[in-house]
Amino acid sequence: MSDRPWYHEGLQFECLGCGRCCTGDPGYVWVTREEITALAHALAMSETEFEDAFVRPAGKRKSLVEMPNGDCAFFDAQTRRCKVYDARPKQCRTWPFWESNVRSLRAWQGACHLCPGSGQGRVVGWQKIQQLVAAVRV
Repeated sequence: MSDRPWYHEGLQFECLGCGRCCTGDPGYVWVTREEITALAHALAMSETEFEDAFVRPAGKRKSLVEMPNGDCAFFDAQTRRCKVYDARPKQCRTWPFWESNVRSLRAWQGACHLCPGSGQGRVVGWQKIQQLVAAVRV
């Protein structure tokens, strides 16, 4: 029996900049205290101002707010880019390598259906994928 996951040969991913991961159905973009600090700094706001404007409580955690249509508050619909890309949360940085997307081939195929860059481009090794999965729990 191998300790390697089903994706032991790696998975392809290349961000195409389509913005689909930032739009659509409502959900959660979890943020930590450190991420709130970084985002506030990127927007030249105090942490309190940032939280009042862009963070909502979700149980014991905190999430970024969304637009009424479910799009992230930092998604620029005109440019199809993130307004805070350099300070974006780990959850955004690790897409599509979330546990929910790599738990099975079928789950990965679902991610590929949603994200045109998943299953395309360079191969990301399985050990790197495991590091990304471990970095954040979605």
